[in-house]
Amino acid sequence: MQFRSRLLPILTLSFALTGFYCFAADEITKAIVPNAHIDLFNGKDLTGWTFCMRGGADPTNTWSASDGLIKCAGKPNGYIRTLQDYRDYKLTTEWRFVKVAPKADNGGILVHVQLPDKVWPPCIQCQGKHGNVGDLFLMAGAESKEHRGMDANTPLAKKGEDAEKPVGEWNTCELICSGNSVKVFVNGRLMNETTECTISSGKIGFQSEGAPFEVRKVFIEPLK
Repeated sequence: MQFRSRLLPILTLSFALTGFYCFAADEITKAIVPNAHIDLFNGKDLTGWTFCMRGGADPTNTWSASDGLIKCAGKPNGYIRTLQDYRDYKLTTEWRFVKVAPKADNGGILVHVQLPDKVWPPCIQCQGKHGNVGDLFLMAGAESKEHRGMDANTPLAKKGEDAEKPVGEWNTCELICSGNSVKVFVNGRLMNETTECTISSGKIGFQSEGAPFEVRKVFIEPLK
């Protein structure tokens, strides 16, 4: 009993640090299909989220929660993601760029993020690059009918003109993840769609890749 009592604080600290840097977090759980509205951000802190940062960088220098917002500094590269897996849902995010600059104008919304964590994991990214919001990237080996045969670094280009609002204004992105298809709406306009995706469930996340941005809402709902 005495040995156990001495060991417990050490194990607790070890698990806390592992979860904090998110390199060995291995939460393999059954994907949730929502049957009601689920807020993924509680408006106060990053409970329910974890991180993966390039080079083992301290995520608290990149990600924070205050004033009812998730805040991303944009550097270094990495991502924040949910602990839980989800499938068959409508994801809504409200976000805005704080500022953009040449070669510092990028981010992204990630769905179907697969383990193990790495920069970058297999997932589907709704491009967050300024002026290209709505492009779809099939990342790290993920594929789809429309993307198959294309170079891995080539996105499925958005349909039509840019629907992004000016820097500093709030954008609404909606991703309809139904079975093995993903539709993307930007500020109410259908911008992209891909089908027969090789991944159809996983974590939900945001990408840090250059531009500082803020998120005020992120929630999922059942499909209609």
